[in-house]
Amino acid sequence: MAQTSLDRARINVLLLEGVHESAVTALKASGYTNIRQEKAALQGDALAAALKGVHVLGIRSRTQLDATALAAADRLVAVGCFCIGTNQVDLNAAAMKGVPVFNAPFSNTRSVAELVLAEAILLLRSVPARHNQLREGKWQKSASNSFETRGKTLGVVGYGNIGKQLSVLAESLGMRVIFYDVETKLKLGNARQAETLEALLTEADVVTMHVPATQQTNNMIDAYALSLMKPSAVLINASRGNVIDLEALADALDAGKLLGAAIDVYPEEPKSNNEPFVSRLQKLDNVLLTPHIGGSTAEAQSNIGEEVAAKLIRYSDNGSTLSAVNFPEAALPEHPGHHRLLHVHRNQPGMLSAINQVFSDLGVNIAGQYLQTTADIGYVVLDIDEERSGAVLEALRQIEGTIRARVLF
Repeated sequence: MAQTSLDRARINVLLLEGVHESAVTALKASGYTNIRQEKAALQGDALAAALKGVHVLGIRSRTQLDATALAAADRLVAVGCFCIGTNQVDLNAAAMKGVPVFNAPFSNTRSVAELVLAEAILLLRSVPARHNQLREGKWQKSASNSFETRGKTLGVVGYGNIGKQLSVLAESLGMRVIFYDVETKLKLGNARQAETLEALLTEADVVTMHVPATQQTNNMIDAYALSLMKPSAVLINASRGNVIDLEALADALDAGKLLGAAIDVYPEEPKSNNEPFVSRLQKLDNVLLTPHIGGSTAEAQSNIGEEVAAKLIRYSDNGSTLSAVNFPEAALPEHPGHHRLLHVHRNQPGMLSAINQVFSDLGVNIAGQYLQTTADIGYVVLDIDEERSGAVLEALRQIEGTIRARVLF
């Protein structure tokens, strides 16, 4: 758009946790030059202070954007999570503040899938134990507990973007693939869907977790679930830290009930690289431990930076909320020669009628109107004649149930 309600150079952008430079490049190319970058996450009072005057916030997984932090963000209009998950954000509090939240659900799927496949190969070959033995000066050349991936069965728990890509890669190595998901999913290649989680755990040689953090997935792999797995099977988790009971896993590994495990995510993780990591799994030589790096490749971080920045720019430039995780999704066209007003409100009866009554009372013609809703909030975008936007905006703000109303351009 040629004209905006606020000069892009005056829109304050805060990027925390070392968001990739590709995001900065994209923002600057679109005219957003007032960008502050921080390598670390911020919490508590430090985060609240940093959010003062910020219009656009970019974070990764460590910054906890709860209701208290959002309340301190006096000018915030959008949040970009430069990662897959959005668990670190109080999505409802953001929505009720009129702030859409965007993420990158696809950009690091290949990186996670490759790590999981590599770990499956290493675990089936008992490489962690052989590696540790050599470091201790012990030469144990043996084929004991060492298996090829070809012909083995990969069990994918959660057949989403990562699970599907992993499925295709695994089949190229000659693995059979079964998956379990709470929904019926389209099968790729020769994969087949297991009717129950128990059926998958009983059959699979490699079990890999790719589910979100919910009440239903909390400790879904517990002592009972582990008891169903083959003693020659391995378990991998690169999804969320709460989906496996790690104490039960340590017990199973100690007792020789599993061949090995690879863990990339944990129920509690250090808040910075300077904090120590402590886990009972550290003492086991048939375990691969990585510090939440499933999506931490140069390619993934660059792609994530570009994807999330593009969504933030599109929302800031024309109000489009396509793929927002907590907001009505609206794909909006450009409409030059008019002012665009954004109205976020509680989804309650009579709201659209009240909005249209404002235009009727003021005698203002609506050149374009777009409405999308969720169960809780509604999002109306209105294009009107430029000279009347001020009066209309003030009237819209007086409507009961209004969360936010502003001129975009």
